[in-house]
Amino acid sequence: MSGKTLDEAKAELKAEGMSSGEIDKLAPHKVIPGNKPSNTLLMEKSTPETVGALIALYEHRTFVQGIIWDVDSFDQWGVELGKQMGKGILDRLTGDTAEGDEAIDSSTASLIQIYRSHHGA
Repeated sequence: MSGKTLDEAKAELKAEGMSSGEIDKLAPHKVIPGNKPSNTLLMEKSTPETVGALIALYEHRTFVQGIIWDVDSFDQWGVELGKQMGKGILDRLTGDTAEGDEAIDSSTASLIQIYRSHHGA
């Protein structure tokens, strides 16, 4: 993912109608450098076992990485930023958006293409 600069975060908050003081307080929490490693797991079928395994995997990974890197893995600002960055992905996966894949990084675009090729989207 491309991430979000301080200027982009400030512009987003300004568009939401926040005051200058609120923007200065919140904007630093919405900045992310982008181009960070991520995991993508694809499976043929979603079953209770595969979903349970995924949940356990991500809970463990999140906790262990936080300990190793000495970061707060359950930082609410980071969670909210991840939600914002992923908003358009579902529409791209299902082909329900007119927005082209050029608006996202090449890694994400490639993963979306793989998903589409396996799911007929």
